[in-house]
Amino acid sequence: MGTFIGHVYPGLFLISYGLCQAIVVSKAMIFKDSLLDPSCHPRNKTRWAWLWKISYGGLLKMLAGSILIAYEISCIKGGLILMNRELPPRFMYPKEWQHLTMFILFTLNGCVDVMSKNLLPQRCVVLEKGTLVLTFYVLLLLLMSHGQDSTGIELQIHYLLIVVVFLLMLVLTIELWTPDTFHLLLIETFLFLTMGSWLIQGGFILYRPVTGYPWQDDDISDIMFITTFFCWHVMINALCLLGIYGISSFWHHCYCPSLKLMESKEAPHHKGTTGPLYKLLREVEQSEKDDQAPLLSKSSP
Repeated sequence: MGTFIGHVYPGLFLISYGLCQAIVVSKAMIFKDSLLDPSCHPRNKTRWAWLWKISYGGLLKMLAGSILIAYEISCIKGGLILMNRELPPRFMYPKEWQHLTMFILFTLNGCVDVMSKNLLPQRCVVLEKGTLVLTFYVLLLLLMSHGQDSTGIELQIHYLLIVVVFLLMLVLTIELWTPDTFHLLLIETFLFLTMGSWLIQGGFILYRPVTGYPWQDDDISDIMFITTFFCWHVMINALCLLGIYGISSFWHHCYCPSLKLMESKEAPHHKGTTGPLYKLLREVEQSEKDDQAPLLSKSSP
């Protein structure tokens, strides 16, 4: 991960995951649907309906995590060894082992998502959320020690990344008790996008600066602009979420009008107070009152 590719690939994965989740959350908000058990479109209730139930987010985590694990191992010439053969023995490649731990955790989290959603008889949301929370607790611990030998620009980039991971950890912890809350899921999606875009930005700042000249660790202007760029990422990702929701809302309301008609046809008639079942009950009650009226009049002196 201590290379340009090592920052860009995880960033692209996080952005892809965040965009997919933003689309799912936007659709659920538009149709007032549950995020834990989303309803299937009436036209998709065929033999291919199982495709809509696949945990694509989990598969994406497994695929990206496996690729990053293979990349991290291949970057070390001679293999990724834990300790050397000198006396006394010393640990080797501490940062690479931290990267490998992160990628293994994300891969295992993807396996848990797929197992919970597609293999278990009943989906276990607590297991999915708990594994994700544990992953980010470990990630936060690794990041806090990851930048101890960093200075200047690199240290500032790591500090801002730690802020995002800490906030994401808090949101995911709260979701253990309220997993179907739109506001928390929106914040989670926003933080995933911010984390991914900032990793990519960090790769460009550290290894491929746009100007062709490296950033200066002793220049206070460069360090201040790191924070400014981070704030720009926050604003851009917020606008991206707003744009995805707006496009999804426009698409579903203008280009999918048949969905409302199909839902209204399938909806039971007894939901409203003006349905035929409600009218029938009123007529039965009225007839019972009419039948009881003559009996009362006869019994009275």
